Amino acid sequence: METPSLDTFYRALERLPKRIRNMVYDPEVLGKVDLISRENLGELGYDPFGYNPDILKKILPVVLFLYRVYFRTQVFDIDRVPDKRVVLVANHAGQIPIDGFIVAASMFIDAPKPRVVRSMIEKWVPTLPFVSWFMARAGQVVGTPENFIRLLNNNETILDFPEGVRGISKTFPNRYRLVEFGQGFMRLALATKATIVPVAVIGSEEQVISLHNSRTMAKLFGAPSFPITPFFPGLGPLGFMPLPVKFRLYFGKPMEFKGDPDEDDEKIQMKVKRVRSTLQGLIQRGLNERKHIFW
Repeated sequence: METPSLDTFYRALERLPKRIRNMVYDPEVLGKVDLISRENLGELGYDPFGYNPDILKKILPVVLFLYRVYFRTQVFDIDRVPDKRVVLVANHAGQIPIDGFIVAASMFIDAPKPRVVRSMIEKWVPTLPFVSWFMARAGQVVGTPENFIRLLNNNETILDFPEGVRGISKTFPNRYRLVEFGQGFMRLALATKATIVPVAVIGSEEQVISLHNSRTMAKLFGAPSFPITPFFPGLGPLGFMPLPVKFRLYFGKPMEFKGDPDEDDEKIQMKVKRVRSTLQGLIQRGLNERKHIFW
């Protein structure tokens, strides 16, 4: 299902310079759709969560434009992600889930083998019109323990943001400082014997500059947070438009953990701290290597 706005976007892409069109309509990437596993799909082509790989064929030019042209994404060590059930653990920022989109796109576009990433989205996202439909068709799932385990038992690739809502609520002075992680991802990884791979997302915490988190506005709109930006409310909704920052993704070494998922909090927290410390180190590496947020 294509909306008129998407058709308009495609017509605009056709008018771009040839070099950019070649990046957006890359036959090698477009052909990867046919390599995606359809093992867990029903007779109508959907999985139990509403995911349909055929939608990728329709949206890939848009994905490639955002990934390669607008955000100019650069990826490091993506080949570290093992070819088995895995939980990608990343830092979280921005009211608009661009960080999740970029990580998911990297695993399809730049990974040695194209994979569909199932992001664990916040429970309030399905309340948004159209967004919930699109998220489901693109493979994104509400982050409940039941969904998490079911997908991992199907050997899927999960993307989790252990900072949760606290991550997207950070203001600009606190960017790239990881808040405390929840323990859920670790307990579920232990329960399913899944590998954990930390992913540092550099760029996401400048895409929308949050000067203040308005709890009053968040409550009014039923959102977990509501950033006041340099351009909002002055420019209205355009004040939330992500800036064209350059995204850099740093994939860490796979981390294997053993133990009882029902261990007491103290033992689980020790494992969680190892992941958090590793991810913070990757973030620092990315910040040290970055020369500018736009290039």
